[in-house]
Amino acid sequence: MNDKILILDFGSQYTQLIARSIRELNIYCEIQPCTKAVQYEPCLKGIILSGSPFSVNDPNAPKPDIKAMAQYLPILGVCYGAQLIAQQSGGEVGKSAHREYGRAHLQQVKHEALLSAIANESQVWMSHSDSIKQLPEGFDIIATTDSIPVAAFKAAKNYATYVVYGIQFHPEVTHSIDGKQLLKNFVVDVCGCQQDWTPAAFIQETISRIKNEVGGGKVVMALSGGVDSTVAATLIHRAIGDRLFCIFVDNGLLRKDEFEQVLEGYKHLGLNTKGIDAKQRFYSELKDITDPEQKRKIIGRLFIEIFNEEAIQLTDVGFLGQGTIYPDVIESVSVHGPSATIKSHHNVGGLPEKMHLKLVEPLRFLFKDEVRRVGRELGLDELFISRHPFPGPGLGIRILGAVTEDKVKMLQQADAIYIQNLRDSELYHQVWQAGTILLPVQSVGVMGDERTYEFTVALRAVTSVDGMTADWAHLPYEFLGKVSNEIINKVRGINRVVYDISSKPPATIEWE
Repeated sequence: MNDKILILDFGSQYTQLIARSIRELNIYCEIQPCTKAVQYEPCLKGIILSGSPFSVNDPNAPKPDIKAMAQYLPILGVCYGAQLIAQQSGGEVGKSAHREYGRAHLQQVKHEALLSAIANESQVWMSHSDSIKQLPEGFDIIATTDSIPVAAFKAAKNYATYVVYGIQFHPEVTHSIDGKQLLKNFVVDVCGCQQDWTPAAFIQETISRIKNEVGGGKVVMALSGGVDSTVAATLIHRAIGDRLFCIFVDNGLLRKDEFEQVLEGYKHLGLNTKGIDAKQRFYSELKDITDPEQKRKIIGRLFIEIFNEEAIQLTDVGFLGQGTIYPDVIESVSVHGPSATIKSHHNVGGLPEKMHLKLVEPLRFLFKDEVRRVGRELGLDELFISRHPFPGPGLGIRILGAVTEDKVKMLQQADAIYIQNLRDSELYHQVWQAGTILLPVQSVGVMGDERTYEFTVALRAVTSVDGMTADWAHLPYEFLGKVSNEIINKVRGINRVVYDISSKPPATIEWE
């Protein structure tokens, strides 16, 4: 089993960035709520404590016993994590003179293992309203900044069995120039992790695990045509062969010609896949439904019903395959109990309770870009690997307001023009996700000598690493003008095109 680093999540918006930075070093890590007890398995080599929106002085702030953890493993506290270490050991943490958010420069950097190859004046990123006013007795300051007397520290020699560090800044963000070096120093030099967690190693370990999980059983799985379900199905197929039964449902909300293209692609992969045309069933139940969450629930429920109808025709199936990935899992777990529902996730939950099947989730601990790397290692066609993410409810949540078959066809045509132009202009792979949204807005236009009163579409394109945060893609004006003209000229019913320049947060990538 590969070495592992555990990240205890105290609710920071940056926690996933820590995990991504460590995995880029070919070292496996997991994120776990700080409220969950640590399991000290042999492969676990170190613990990182994340930042938090809490103050350590809040009465309800999470406060696990850090000193007890340090009897087993090296510890690195980041921001809140560092303040918690200091406070629990008798130090003082209080409000900063002013909230510090932005760039700072390290000074008086000491030659500690954590700060190896990091020079004085190295730029770091601060995001905190509390500061460590006084360190506990015997703790050493190993870096400062102009405004922070304790930017980094090392715990006293007699504090615990293993070394404990704390840093007030965030090494995981790109603005911390040597942040990746610092994390490498901790996980490789301090914790002794081997950098051997590669796509090839993941594939070998996952196929072996699936064989053990499933034994001689059968797996049924819904496919979507996306990279997650395709890579997951391929891994399961490599493990158990034709004992995997795949179902691909056409809900009438796919991209133009997608159903036929994807089925053909699965045929070439050798996946045992049955295609189900259920378009009219979805259109019928979505009639006059305008609430986005209600649309999602109808689409999800219908999918489960149809999938169940097909699955129960199979005999002796004991397992359900899913393409769940790590962001789905993380967003479905809260540090302090249930989070507010922003949008219901289609990948987590639902099917097992209805079907009484055991889950097989090969990608449950991978980020999206890691799934793509595994897919390429498996030799999958770029048709599946490089496709932009597509929401589970499909065009149903890209048609704002009520969904009709005519609106779906209109949006499919407009979206096909947009995506093809992105490919032709070699812009497709420069954006994380692109799509077209049909707005419930009609406006006056002039086409030829005739007055029109037709729909508006919004073009959306974002840049991102894993979809957790995203910026709008700065596509060339000439490109946008060309797409707009082509959509208006070729798609009957659309006479206006706009471009969405909102980032996530505060907006979401999808409009519903």
